[in-house]
Amino acid sequence: MTKKILVMLMALMMVVGIFGCAAKTEEAAAPAAGETPYKAAFITQALSNESQAYSWKQFQQYCGEYGFTMDVFEGQNDVQNEAKAVSTCIAQGYDAIFINPSDINAIVPSLMEAKEAGVVVGMFSSDLPAESQQYRDFFCGVDDTMAGQTAGEAFVSHFPDGATIVEVGGQAGHDAQIKRHDGFMEVINGTNITLLDSQNCSGWVTADAMAIMEDFIVKYGDQIQGVFCHWDNGATGVLEALKNAGMTDVYVVAVDGCRAGYDQVKAGTQSVCIGQSFTNMAIKALECAKAKLTGGTFEAVNFIPLDVVTADNIDTFPYPEW
Repeated sequence: MTKKILVMLMALMMVVGIFGCAAKTEEAAAPAAGETPYKAAFITQALSNESQAYSWKQFQQYCGEYGFTMDVFEGQNDVQNEAKAVSTCIAQGYDAIFINPSDINAIVPSLMEAKEAGVVVGMFSSDLPAESQQYRDFFCGVDDTMAGQTAGEAFVSHFPDGATIVEVGGQAGHDAQIKRHDGFMEVINGTNITLLDSQNCSGWVTADAMAIMEDFIVKYGDQIQGVFCHWDNGATGVLEALKNAGMTDVYVVAVDGCRAGYDQVKAGTQSVCIGQSFTNMAIKALECAKAKLTGGTFEAVNFIPLDVVTADNIDTFPYPEW
């Protein structure tokens, strides 16, 4: 009898461990008593990307408050893996997916299938191209075009007499990479800010950003007065390359609002950190999905406000958790 009870307890522990919103996690809220939880998944490029790992943590913390249990599928920066994850969610009867794909165009056929199967499709941090947005129910994220514009405005303001700069882009083909670049170019085109070169990474990887910056330094040397890097952890690699080359007076602007960005602004090596709140992003995504599933109202496009952090105002912002 004792042995039978032990086996049953072990089985129960395994079941609890399957769900993202585990009851043993004090920070995670459980669905309301008597309420059948909805089943949702977070499909992301890679959890090695700190912003996505932190986003998953936020989904785990808040999913129960909105009546969800959640799992995570990691694409390893491969859209084929992300497409397989969507197919798995369809086959296993998930109610909703929140997806941040590696390629916003290549994932469209999979999302078409999900919509046809009745799965709620929430774009998280990245949106689909305008011509494909009928295949998602909503988007929650920052206005990445505005993030790029804000970066451009920082350069125009800092260099009233003009400057020559370079751009280290994010993952090629990713929604944030495309929009941050486009917004940036909208602002600097026609000004006396000259973009010497621009190159994107194969993934949101610090080492890639450092390698690109090293190549720029070899090619342009002291002509480089500023760098726009699409993400803070990429700026870490950029700053290391500049330091190794003895170029310590370069104006560096990056997007994300993570610990690395804040630390670099405090240290005086990064000039501007354009921040986004993944906590508010996850909460809004859960709120929209719940509204869709219960017949409530929600907005199709939900922009989360940006923070523009500099040495002058950094102490007015809470220190980021990721």
